[in-house]
Amino acid sequence: ILLTSIIYTYLHSSRSQTSLSPLRHALSLLPDKVFSREMARVCVMIMMMVAMILNVARGEPMAPCYFIFGDSLVDSGNNNQLQSLARADYFPYGIDFQFGPTGRFCNGKTTVDVITELLGFDDYITPYSQASGEDILGGVNYASAAAGVREETGRQLGARITFAGQVANHVNTVSQVVDILGDENQAANYLSKCIYSIGLGSNDYLNNYFMPLYYSTGNQYSPDSFANDLINRYTEQLRILYNNGARKFALIGIGAIGCSPNELAQNSRDGTTCDERINSANRIFNSKLVSLVDHFNQNTPDAKFTYINAYGIFQDMVANPSRYGFRVTNAGCCGVGRNNGQITCLPGQAPCLNRDEFVFWDAFHPGEAANIVIGSRSFRRESPSDAHPYDIQQLALL
Repeated sequence: ILLTSIIYTYLHSSRSQTSLSPLRHALSLLPDKVFSREMARVCVMIMMMVAMILNVARGEPMAPCYFIFGDSLVDSGNNNQLQSLARADYFPYGIDFQFGPTGRFCNGKTTVDVITELLGFDDYITPYSQASGEDILGGVNYASAAAGVREETGRQLGARITFAGQVANHVNTVSQVVDILGDENQAANYLSKCIYSIGLGSNDYLNNYFMPLYYSTGNQYSPDSFANDLINRYTEQLRILYNNGARKFALIGIGAIGCSPNELAQNSRDGTTCDERINSANRIFNSKLVSLVDHFNQNTPDAKFTYINAYGIFQDMVANPSRYGFRVTNAGCCGVGRNNGQITCLPGQAPCLNRDEFVFWDAFHPGEAANIVIGSRSFRRESPSDAHPYDIQQLALL
């Protein structure tokens, strides 16, 4: 009982400290005559062992750095200073996030925030627009809302940083890493241990292929040939990353865009039946992304690639909502119009109160509760189909 009291007091005295001062504080709170000096010595020894275990748990992250490439699903503020309609640096975005509205298109954490925590980082990965000095050694988030694999994707929304632009920014980061670490060999060795997360392609469908008023790609390409074009462009950027030291790649598949509140509002008669035309095209792209992972793993033996099945994880949440505590799968918690999906969340708008019961936060983006599921299953797969051939935890340990 005494030991339990001490441990409880220790844990609540300092969850983040690693010194023995909390132990002394915990012991000082107990009456002088409760136990002998010998018992106290034994308790301190046991608590030292507990502290050592806790310190190991609080040790270095599983990978020294985490580089993130993507779109609004993982943007953490890079669009805040751009002339763009694709921005989320206003309330109620960030209503459940500890730092408030940061540019994340969510009420709280994004999937990469969840993965960052699970990898063991103390802080979230800094967006490129704010990264400086030795901050970059922990990784950089290059993601930009409305960005796509194709250069023109998302142009109707204004400025954005395309996949090629994000990779160019990373090449600049690598030169800074070389300067900080002293030479290219040390930088190459360091970067080879980092995780590179790439999640693009959604906007190439949402804000390009299936937007005939602004783009002609839907008439120029079949779904299969369009996916081939995206994969070819995607491959080119992966090779640039590889040539600049990347060796551990997690390629994130695109989700079921045809099930988003925005698409349901526009194309679903009953407001619940997903647009199979869009989802089918998404699956074609994902299938080719799996093949790309296999190709790279077979032809670049010094690198490891894996595919994260965001589509399958999302579909499981929609098919089995009660398992995850969800009640609403077809509407945004915050938005305007049918399914809260015709216009995205407006500045100052009051969102729903039961946010954890909604899969979607707004017309396009999952809420924090869904992101925790997706991020957790990306990090440590729950089903064999969640990741191929590794989950992110396995990738980090390779």
